[in-house]
Amino acid sequence: MMSLQSLVWLIPLPPLLAFFTILLFTRHDKRLSDLVAVGAILITWVIAIVVLIGAISTPGLGEHPIASRIVWLPLGGSVETGFTMGTLVDPLGAVMLFFVPLTATMIFIYSTGYMASGHYWTEVKGESEHGTESSDGHGEIVVDSAGRRLTKFDATAWKARFMAFISLFAGAMLMLSVADNLLLLFIGWEIMGLCSYLLIGFWHNRVYPNQPDRITPMIAGIKAFMTTRVGDVFMLLGIAWLYSFTGTLNFRDILYNEEMLRALETAAFPNLGQSVPLLAGLTVAGAISILLFLGTVGKSAQFPLHTWLPDAMEGPTPVSAMIHAATMVSAGVYLLIRMFPLITVGWHGHGFTPQMTIIAAIGAFTALFAATIALAQRDIKKVLAYSTISQLGYMVAAVGIGAYVAAAFHLLTHAIFKALLFMGSGSVIHAVEHGEEHAHHHGHHFPIDFDAQDMFNMGGLWGRIPVTAWTFLIGGLALSGFPLVTAGFWSKDEILADAWAHAPVVFWVLAAAAFLTAFYTMRQIGLTFAGEPRTAAAEEATQKDWRMNLPLVVLAFFAITAGYIGVHEEFPVLGQLLGGNPFHHFVGETLLEAPETLPLNFTPLLLSIAVALGGLFVGWLVYVRRPLKAGETDPLARVLGPLYTLFENKYYFDELYDLIFVRPS
Repeated sequence: MMSLQSLVWLIPLPPLLAFFTILLFTRHDKRLSDLVAVGAILITWVIAIVVLIGAISTPGLGEHPIASRIVWLPLGGSVETGFTMGTLVDPLGAVMLFFVPLTATMIFIYSTGYMASGHYWTEVKGESEHGTESSDGHGEIVVDSAGRRLTKFDATAWKARFMAFISLFAGAMLMLSVADNLLLLFIGWEIMGLCSYLLIGFWHNRVYPNQPDRITPMIAGIKAFMTTRVGDVFMLLGIAWLYSFTGTLNFRDILYNEEMLRALETAAFPNLGQSVPLLAGLTVAGAISILLFLGTVGKSAQFPLHTWLPDAMEGPTPVSAMIHAATMVSAGVYLLIRMFPLITVGWHGHGFTPQMTIIAAIGAFTALFAATIALAQRDIKKVLAYSTISQLGYMVAAVGIGAYVAAAFHLLTHAIFKALLFMGSGSVIHAVEHGEEHAHHHGHHFPIDFDAQDMFNMGGLWGRIPVTAWTFLIGGLALSGFPLVTAGFWSKDEILADAWAHAPVVFWVLAAAAFLTAFYTMRQIGLTFAGEPRTAAAEEATQKDWRMNLPLVVLAFFAITAGYIGVHEEFPVLGQLLGGNPFHHFVGETLLEAPETLPLNFTPLLLSIAVALGGLFVGWLVYVRRPLKAGETDPLARVLGPLYTLFENKYYFDELYDLIFVRPS
């Protein structure tokens, strides 16, 4: 029987092997490629569950993690020195092994259904004497307002390649999750950057009729790749600086070595016998922390490197779910949580170090900033994109105020309900696209720029796609922090409780963001599902593919139940009934000194409930109680006026960056 240490090495292998197998052998067979990809991720999930059970049952996992190491790149002619490669499963790693394979498996199954049908517009290159101008776009060439000759392209043409790319994506994230050092983590990090480029731009020949200035998938992929590289450059500098100081990149050699951390705190180089001048109060540990944090700013789309993530919605919806839940943006926060002992060097439970202040400020600002933009978006996926940026801001702020366990808890729950919401949005889009096609066959003509992702083209979908509607509602309530019965409530409440105790300003900023989150979530649910259909496409919408519905039901279950592992032990009835906050005690063991559980404080708890229910209620009043009718203006636009335009245009940051960075080049 294989040891747990050996099994951990196997976790990333099946999806990585699936990537090569599909590209080399099965790329011409879509069905076989589906089986290879899904089979590989299922094997990984089973192995991860075995390791997870072993990790949970290991006494003192924080002090004695499941770890193994080999010398990878010998230096100086000796195997005793050089770069090592190894695996590490401590309590934080165990958390990653729970949600990454779970969400990835659900997304893979969903992808086999989602990528099995669909069309999009592409530009016809060259002249065609057989092309005719038409307004239907079904098999014929049309000319849009920009004079481009367009035709419909089969979105399933490259399905096998798609399954290969998401297999590589998942394998890279799993490699990152079990890596025992920063170099191996960075390799997985960069592979994911490559995958984001390949998958966001997967439909690289797609264009939008009558919208020549709208960003295309190809440009969005380049934008994501280049923007995240900005953060990666600083991250690499931080890794190099850390190695030059410590001589190692192994997490346990650095983060669990009190002597090493003390040296970093006092900014002394033992080998050089001198101190480094401090910059704005930063020690060497602080400066390295900021450089690594800039990697998170890029990967997790924090202000000001946030602009790539909403445009990443140009990729197929399963890609959006992978990026927002199972892989990319989770990696940025994971890095921050993993490096927590370095970030908090010199912090003794009161006051904040300069690096903690910077991290908390950027996280809290991003949470509120992105929530305001989400208020005015029409695209169902872009609402979720900005909500992801906002929720990641919560996690970043939590690390900044020392709420290590709360950040890890919200990372877990958010991955589950955000994967659910993105796949639910994809199900809605598919249903509307099928409705458009069905209505067209019955003689209804649509403009060629009809947008199936525009919530104002939806409405009345509750009874037409009930599985999607109910599961989307559960995911939306979890995102909003609906009290007691959703996972999002318990994890978000823990962050707010820590902020109340340690950083009141951060608390009020995050509370405001929580109110807006609940409001725009109910706005999204109301515009999509409530009332009567606002278009013929919504009237005829349908979606009954079990491959798309099954993952929604599974994730909806976890969006309700996953939060119960982190209920405060002093919470009336539930606290002791559910085991006295096992998540906090388990994950807290990762640190040299396990964080104390704050006493239950009903003030932030009740405020958290009030902002969630208040936002949902106001959203219900505006968008559900009186559903929007076809052609009606958004009520929020009438109330906010110019502010709505500002939010809708994302504070014009894309235009600003284009003016400063793109046009001069």
